[in-house]
Amino acid sequence: MPDAVAEDGVLCAAPVDDGALPAGRGVQGFEQLSAVADAVLYEGYLLYPYRRSSPKNRVRWQFGVLLPRDWVERDGPAAAGVSGSADSWYQQTECLLRVRGPDAVLRVRVRYLQTQHKQVEAALGDGGHRPVESLRTDDGTAHLTFDEAVPQETDLTVALDDLLRRELTVPVGAAAGAESGPLPAGAGRVVRRREEIRASTTLVAERLAPGLVRLRVRTENTGLAPDPDVSRDEALRQALIATHSLIGGLGVEFVSLIDPPADLAEHVAECRNEFTFPVLGGQAPADGAGGTGPVLLSSPIILPDRPQVAPESPGDLHDAAEIDEILTLRTMLLTDEEKAEARATDPRAAAILDRVDTMPPEVFGRLHGAIRSLAPARQDPSGGAPPAWWQEGGDEDLSPATDTVLVDGVRVGCGSRVRLRPRGRGADAQDMFLAGRTARVAAVRHDVDGGVHLAVTVDDDPAAELHTWYGRFHYFRPDELEPLCDEPTPAP
Repeated sequence: MPDAVAEDGVLCAAPVDDGALPAGRGVQGFEQLSAVADAVLYEGYLLYPYRRSSPKNRVRWQFGVLLPRDWVERDGPAAAGVSGSADSWYQQTECLLRVRGPDAVLRVRVRYLQTQHKQVEAALGDGGHRPVESLRTDDGTAHLTFDEAVPQETDLTVALDDLLRRELTVPVGAAAGAESGPLPAGAGRVVRRREEIRASTTLVAERLAPGLVRLRVRTENTGLAPDPDVSRDEALRQALIATHSLIGGLGVEFVSLIDPPADLAEHVAECRNEFTFPVLGGQAPADGAGGTGPVLLSSPIILPDRPQVAPESPGDLHDAAEIDEILTLRTMLLTDEEKAEARATDPRAAAILDRVDTMPPEVFGRLHGAIRSLAPARQDPSGGAPPAWWQEGGDEDLSPATDTVLVDGVRVGCGSRVRLRPRGRGADAQDMFLAGRTARVAAVRHDVDGGVHLAVTVDDDPAAELHTWYGRFHYFRPDELEPLCDEPTPAP
């Protein structure tokens, strides 16, 4: 066993040199979760419409924020929960792992953002500079004062046997720094400053049964605020932002805390996760046994097990929910003046604009949606996603635009007017809103499970024309419609 080392008076196990492991014994990598982890890291960093003047971008840094403890607790302790949307001074992950091999090794990567203040300064005649909110250089480029972010991460690899004997504490903070660079034609300069972040991560392992271990990963902001009464914006300069952890290893597998194997449910219930939400990463196994996985993401944002970024997404948009299609459309509609301000706000905003402005039509078309599976599944046709349809032309006997179905002795098809009478789904919100409304049938759809549904647009919906253009409808079974016989019945 490696010698113990002391840090701040805490006895710790010495970390393992990942490169010193025998050939072929490398620790499980985090590449399969990198895209999701980056989305977590920058979630809420630069919100649409990506401009400094936007009110949304004056209240940022909303997830996984670990501030100095004296600032957080100036009015009392923060109430712990599984979501990291509340400010705290620590973040604690507890998870279960099964030991699947000898000489098991754990790897933990702690990631967060460090704020960096970008200050634009105008040149003075005497060679000095004065801070300004904005400055336009002779080449027409605007430069804005703004709070940026610098990604930070610390990797730790440790033998599980060592960790079972004694806890391990390591520093995960970031140093202060300052850089400056000149603006064109001597117009001024840009100065970037970062304050020191003091933080540590402690790993604790406890054997619960042969081959079963509970792991705790606790990250704390160990710094002190210069004044507990400073504003949040000032306190953020010493904070870890969007803090999250990736946990992997060699000879171990992690247990789902959302859907654990039945024999481990009691142990899972005893895990205490505070200001974070651990989920499995990677693909589900082919045998369908999805209760364990090789890697864990402990996120301040509540996610499902095995989260993935949609393959249709061409890049980050840094906005909560990441609804690529509508955010891309809205970005396209920014005025030239708004785009110029966004470009001056942050390089990442400029990259988003460049990607949107040059997006090929086929890439934009993919953002409209995709069917992941044609497995038969009875979905709520009114309130949820529609079932998988037979496509137009997929069967010579089916035609959504011309097919009709008999409802109460009346043939109903495209163009028919009906009254909505949803039934059998209790307190479904969509049913409650739409019951009794009149609508027009847009198509008769046959799903791959043999069911028939009618796609309708609601008469008094102001967005009905837009929904028709997009092909987004409400779906009802024939027995949930009442024909309105004030118009001619479509031909069969």
